[in-house]
Amino acid sequence: MKNMHRKAAGALLAGALLCGTAACSSDSSDADKKDSSKAAGKSAQKPVDASFAAAVERASKKNETITSLRYVMSGDMPENGHVEAKAAMSTKPLAMQMNMKAKGTTPDEGGEMEIRLVDGAVYLSAKGQKTGGGKSWIKMPNVGHGKAPGGADNPFSVSGQAEQNPMEDSASMNAAKDLEKVGDETVDGVKTTHYKGTVTLAQMREALAKEKDPKTKERREAKLKGFEKLGVDKFAMDMWIDGQDHTKQFRMRSATQKGPMDLTIKFLDYNKPVEIKAPPAGEVMDPMAEAKKDGA
Repeated sequence: MKNMHRKAAGALLAGALLCGTAACSSDSSDADKKDSSKAAGKSAQKPVDASFAAAVERASKKNETITSLRYVMSGDMPENGHVEAKAAMSTKPLAMQMNMKAKGTTPDEGGEMEIRLVDGAVYLSAKGQKTGGGKSWIKMPNVGHGKAPGGADNPFSVSGQAEQNPMEDSASMNAAKDLEKVGDETVDGVKTTHYKGTVTLAQMREALAKEKDPKTKERREAKLKGFEKLGVDKFAMDMWIDGQDHTKQFRMRSATQKGPMDLTIKFLDYNKPVEIKAPPAGEVMDPMAEAKKDGA
């Protein structure tokens, strides 16, 4: 399963960096993409219209009530190239399934894979690849959010990223000091209002200080550390909000030390039943269990 861990981390990171799964659809023009670096570099020039801030705040509050969702995502990730994914997730109980395609930055890095988070364990399967024991799946050790085996800090650990709720990042847009209303647009037949703004990591950290839930705070802190490692300073964000104050689409762009990041998430539905099962036990290789057998 060559490069499986790397591609999985990229896929999970993509799902975490955005607030879901989306496609960089026709609703986002080529001109908009070319101007992303300019948008990310703008500073606040005038007070934010209170109605714009209120609309984004309502959507963020609505997101907090979501217990399950389905989404699609596509865009460009540093070191992973172009990625496309489709996922389903429940928050109670926490479970996630993602099917992802990545072109990669080199010929041997592309491919298709499936990721499942079930009962606290993360399972990975790469299309057309088997483990050394002929198994189709590999079970990743879940040692806690933001930690790698041995306890070292690792904000982009596979287990940690799988636990991310893709809706959370849209809340960061509340910190924007330059919110603008782009206009009314239709996304997948749904009428929405498009807003945009710029959010710096400093503003994200300031907003994080007000978070009361310890687990949410830990997740977001790990994510901010990951952004810092990528050399991210600020994000250009776009949010499309429907008539029921739901986030229909969310886009996040930034320049990083390892290349541009431009991801869009499109939410397909909310609060509908999501059932995710672990792969058949006979098809799963558990490296940690094997290591214990060997006395490691």
